[in-house]
Amino acid sequence: MSIQWTFIAGYLYVEIAIVIIMILPIFSPRRWNLFFKSRIFSMFQEHAAAYFYVLLGVLSLFLIDAIREMRKYSSTDPGSHTHLASEMKGSVKLFRAQRNFYITGFAIFLAFVIRRLVNMLIIQDELSKKAEKIIKEAEATVKQAKSTVLAHSSDKLENNPLAQEYKRKLEEAQKLLNENEQRYNELEEECGKWRTRYIEARDAKDNGVRG
Repeated sequence: MSIQWTFIAGYLYVEIAIVIIMILPIFSPRRWNLFFKSRIFSMFQEHAAAYFYVLLGVLSLFLIDAIREMRKYSSTDPGSHTHLASEMKGSVKLFRAQRNFYITGFAIFLAFVIRRLVNMLIIQDELSKKAEKIIKEAEATVKQAKSTVLAHSSDKLENNPLAQEYKRKLEEAQKLLNENEQRYNELEEECGKWRTRYIEARDAKDNGVRG
């Protein structure tokens, strides 16, 4: 394997390790978000988009080169009588071209997976913070409402504007809490789908390399 393909294969293995670490429940989304906002990560954050597209362009060039090699060595004339050594040499080159195609293709795929996982972890942490804030506000509102109910007699509650105001705040807090819980469940389902896609893609890669 030449130097450039060795580098791409190493980059693919690093991507696989990063994806495995990110999908395993080792660190919470809050810790991931703190890492993404750290000084070490912030050095690359300003030009992260440029780095991503440059790397994607380089990998795309290698992918096109692998496809070209596959077409070159797979378009042999079945009626031509070639020497056995030459035929074996062509088969080896075709196998290497197919291997390079799978390596580059999965490297590009995992680059998008990692980018999506980073965004999902950040959004999940922000939603959990909002949910905690809403829960605290709802608990404080409930506490104030209970003290108001105890301070006023039951026959005056119907016409008490303060009690009505607390009731309205309780309903709004409950509505916001339900919306955030629904959003959190949707993110959990989407994260599960990406995990399933990664496992399927990894199994397909293993089968393709073995084939």
